[in-house]
Amino acid sequence: MNMASNLPSNLPLPTPSATGLRLIPGYLGRPEQEELVAALHEIVRQAPLFTPVMPGTGKPFSVRMTNCGPLGWVSDAGGYRYQPTHPLTHEPWPPMPDILLHAWAELADYSDPPQACLVNYYGPLARMGLHQDRDEEDFAAPVMSFSLGASCRFRIGGTTRAAPTRSFALASGDVLVLGGASRLAFHGVDRIIAGTSTLLPDGGRINLTLRRVSAPANGAATLP
Repeated sequence: MNMASNLPSNLPLPTPSATGLRLIPGYLGRPEQEELVAALHEIVRQAPLFTPVMPGTGKPFSVRMTNCGPLGWVSDAGGYRYQPTHPLTHEPWPPMPDILLHAWAELADYSDPPQACLVNYYGPLARMGLHQDRDEEDFAAPVMSFSLGASCRFRIGGTTRAAPTRSFALASGDVLVLGGASRLAFHGVDRIIAGTSTLLPDGGRINLTLRRVSAPANGAATLP
């Protein structure tokens, strides 16, 4: 079965440019994807998926999430923040799989390792509205995103919410790097594209986002 035939034909791939946006299609082969899914089963056993809510309104996200690494990103009535423990179990987050650390070392072009890996699980109807990743201290560090399972329609714009946007497909095994000027670009997930992967038995999509939270030890300058 040709899974690619289910993808919309009008979603162009991004081209490398001065913006620092890079897509590496199929960076993870099927064996590496299966290895990572197996590692995620253990991560979720230790740090169960939870449903975050929007600060202020208390509206639940449509994705469920967890984290691995020294720090984890959470959202609740108290706001957006990074913390060293799971919000429900109060236990430390599990360590990041080596495969992710190796990818960061190869692709990030940044001196220090990532400190947080946000794990988002998208069910068939889940989406993610346009947002910026700006809860970190050093914007010179890229945000690195790994896709597993069903493809999605990913949307990205500029550094203001009103800037024009474009969309393209992210498939299982793809890696997207938001660095340089694209580091603070608004981005989100419009929808999940059913029938595009057999990786996850129950369907859906997993997105893993690596982030550096604190400033590097060498005191590198941050982007404005």
